[in-house]
Amino acid sequence: MNSAPPKGRGSAIGPDSRYLAWQREATDDGWWNEAEAGELPAPRTELIVDMAKSVITYNESPDIPYDRSVNPYRGCEHGCAYCFARPSHAYLGLSPGLDFETKLAYKADAVTCLRAELAKKNYICRPIALGINTDAWQPVERTLKLTRGILEVLTETRHPVTIVTKSALILRDLDLLADLARDQLVHVAVSITTLDAGLARSLEPRAPSCQRRLFTIRELAAAGIPTAVMVAPLIPALTDHELENIIGAAAEAGATAAGYILLRLPLEVKPLFRDWLERVQPGRAEHVFSLLRQMHGGKEYDSAFGQRQRGTGPLADMIAQRYHTALRRHGLQQPTLALNCTCFRAPPPPAAAASRQQSLF
Repeated sequence: MNSAPPKGRGSAIGPDSRYLAWQREATDDGWWNEAEAGELPAPRTELIVDMAKSVITYNESPDIPYDRSVNPYRGCEHGCAYCFARPSHAYLGLSPGLDFETKLAYKADAVTCLRAELAKKNYICRPIALGINTDAWQPVERTLKLTRGILEVLTETRHPVTIVTKSALILRDLDLLADLARDQLVHVAVSITTLDAGLARSLEPRAPSCQRRLFTIRELAAAGIPTAVMVAPLIPALTDHELENIIGAAAEAGATAAGYILLRLPLEVKPLFRDWLERVQPGRAEHVFSLLRQMHGGKEYDSAFGQRQRGTGPLADMIAQRYHTALRRHGLQQPTLALNCTCFRAPPPPAAAASRQQSLF
């Protein structure tokens, strides 16, 4: 069988959903002739409509500084080998491997649902994290424009929003983001994994280049939008040596804050990432996983709150010290200003609901 991923994609394997009653296992029966078969055609992206009853997801995680998020897409065309969101595709009965990159579910009614949820009388305004599970500005957003519609609702209602993306497509919405920034209603973090263009092409096959992301930081900052760099994921023995350089390059581009997250390998992500590592960086695979075990108490991943994003032990402490030193060197140690929740104005209730029963107030 062909061991390389299809052209422009990140996954070479497609493990079945863990919720299926059966599992498939690839085996070489001698019939496959790679030389005769040639290069397989690249799989096209398929879109699946996801009709959700609600679009705001709430959480109580102590690891993240927000209690609600909106994700217009499930799956991501960027195809990053390390993506912690891959296991979520199993809930759709699809593979966290190639299906995650090529079979995307989109919430066609996301804008309508969001407007209805914000209009509820018991809704309490707190910052919404936009596109946290998968990138809200991934390539398919160019045509679907769901994220643009969501931002328009948040701008209209003066609702605070926090964003993490690796996509330069966010610059399309600079007008809305600048409007929100004037009332201290938005923070943006641009994630950068590596400054090595060759490594990035394999690690994040459909994501913008690192130079394009630095340009995105520069344009956002120039428009008055508080912008941070997120060094994520930090991969020991592969990209961790770039921590200081990435923070320095982002600070020069105009970033006013920085963060980092250690490589996370939940569920199917571990075999998918190991497969990529053994294909692309075979000499480093065991070293990478050895260092991960040192930072996770002997395990290759620890999902415990407070540990999964930074790790523990001497090596994790050394990375944290390097991070804080880099912040001081580049003047990024000041805390980011809290988002403003006082400007929120609820949208009018949906027309259908208003026609059935008018408000008493």
